[in-house]
Amino acid sequence: MAIENQIKEAAIQAIKELYKHDINPDIIQVQLTRKDQNGDFTLVVFPLLKVSGKKPEDTGNDIGNFILEKLPAIDSFEVIKGFLNLTLSHDYWISKLNAINTDTDFGFMSVNQHSPQMMIEYSSPNTNKPLHLGHIRNNLLGYSLSRIAHANGYRVVKTNIVNDRGIHICKSMLAWKKWGNGETPESTGKKGDHLVGDYYVKFDQELKSEINTLVNQGVSKEEAEKQSVLMAEAREMLRQWEAGNAEVVGLWEMMNEWVYAGFNETYKALGVDFDKIYYESQTYSTGREMVLAGLEKGFFYKKDDGSVWVDLTDKGLDEKLLLRSDGTSVYMTQDIGTAKLRFDDYQIDKMVYVVGNEQDYHFKVLSLVLDKLGFEWGKDLVHFSYGMVELPEGKMKSREGTVVDADDLMREMVNTAREMSRELGKLDGYTNEEAENVYRIIALGALKYFMLKVDPRKNMTFNPRESIDFNGNTGPFIQYTYARIQSIFRKATEKGIAWSGTAPVNVSLNDKENNLVRTISNFSNVVMEAGNSFSPALIANYVYDLAKEYNQFYHESPILFEENEDLRNVRLSLCMAVGNTIRKAMWLLGVDVPERM
Repeated sequence: MAIENQIKEAAIQAIKELYKHDINPDIIQVQLTRKDQNGDFTLVVFPLLKVSGKKPEDTGNDIGNFILEKLPAIDSFEVIKGFLNLTLSHDYWISKLNAINTDTDFGFMSVNQHSPQMMIEYSSPNTNKPLHLGHIRNNLLGYSLSRIAHANGYRVVKTNIVNDRGIHICKSMLAWKKWGNGETPESTGKKGDHLVGDYYVKFDQELKSEINTLVNQGVSKEEAEKQSVLMAEAREMLRQWEAGNAEVVGLWEMMNEWVYAGFNETYKALGVDFDKIYYESQTYSTGREMVLAGLEKGFFYKKDDGSVWVDLTDKGLDEKLLLRSDGTSVYMTQDIGTAKLRFDDYQIDKMVYVVGNEQDYHFKVLSLVLDKLGFEWGKDLVHFSYGMVELPEGKMKSREGTVVDADDLMREMVNTAREMSRELGKLDGYTNEEAENVYRIIALGALKYFMLKVDPRKNMTFNPRESIDFNGNTGPFIQYTYARIQSIFRKATEKGIAWSGTAPVNVSLNDKENNLVRTISNFSNVVMEAGNSFSPALIANYVYDLAKEYNQFYHESPILFEENEDLRNVRLSLCMAVGNTIRKAMWLLGVDVPERM
């Protein structure tokens, strides 16, 4: 049993024996002691005063003496106003350190075939453009959440829904048909997703030109948009696709294959993957069938123009379109169909959608609609709502071609890592192949950590060069700390220093060493909290604090040059535990750590 739980149980017993009172366990608050105070764990006394009928200091001393007698791990205590600060013995912390180094899965819960299953949807790209900076944040959040969920005991299904149909797809298709002259990824040397994205931009440029011409002829902008021949052709192409027109479907299949190949390259470079990919072209018809069935049952209603709607005004929302008047589906229809197919395929206990906060309303509606249709899991779905990411220059716009492509950004990150590493002489003596591999690890580590250290619910600005700094709260700083620890063990081997792999219990820890063990031992609590709150940022900030504490310890405490063998073994044990914890924490973020750097 974790020491926090032992303290809590002892406190409950103390209240029962000292004050003859049974207390709700939820009232007992045990937390890490603040760093500006003495102690390891703090019991908050204030909620217990009604039971004790005494002053905070007297109540704290009563309970402190009781716990001191009951728990051998407690060495001493101190009461500061309404807080009981408990100090654990050196023997306890060294035993804890040895247990952590022995347990290769420390911090992670076990998973088996009976564990609950969580499906996490992320990425969700459109096949009319390449992945961009916003997609990077989405993919990194979703992938990290999948690892955090697994560490918290879930069987995880990583899924992607590809938006491969709709008017936006037809815009790229129509532009290629009109102005593409038959060019292909092979003939142009471009990745397929970039080529298709170019035609999405081309459509927007031609549409603006057409509208401007009409406006210059005296037509209002609103009327010009209605009169647009180009938009009418795009809408007609969508109707032909839904009707199964062989030529349109053939064009759609060809261009989507180009995009899928491009996406796969980007996913591989970014280091994310999926267990199952769904396509809206295969799910929207299921959604339409479900909407029509709901219409027959009176859950929805039809307007005079033939469109189908749901009325959610009784839930504090408004009326929502489910099927257009021409019978074509909308995003909501597609999400309904996708949800049903997923729950047909998997026995899912929890469904998590990683989608930007501009879709908050959409998922409130989806949850209520699924609940109306009789799916129990509808009301329990989780919308992991995250903020937008911008560059220092400002927002990006896909239609205007001002987005930062994911491929270009990753390439630039590697170039920056190469440049800064060379300036600092970090990889002197490496072969070109070894150096390039480390540049890639540093670059992706910088990108991923910078994206994930921010509270996901907040908007953020991504600064590529700032993210790759080897000092401060960055991925490379943490990676370098890990590499430094591995270097210590290589040097120990070179010096012939024997280490048993365990720390002797007869050594007193100084404050820095004690804080390190305490921070490492808290890893499992942080992992659990990150899982409960769906926040990779908790892991990121934890591992930065750990790396920072370790570097302070490293600079102040000799390790290999320590002459006292027992103390040296304690410090090597600390190095081992810190290194393993950094590696696990960074794994949860999807970040690799290099052995040398």
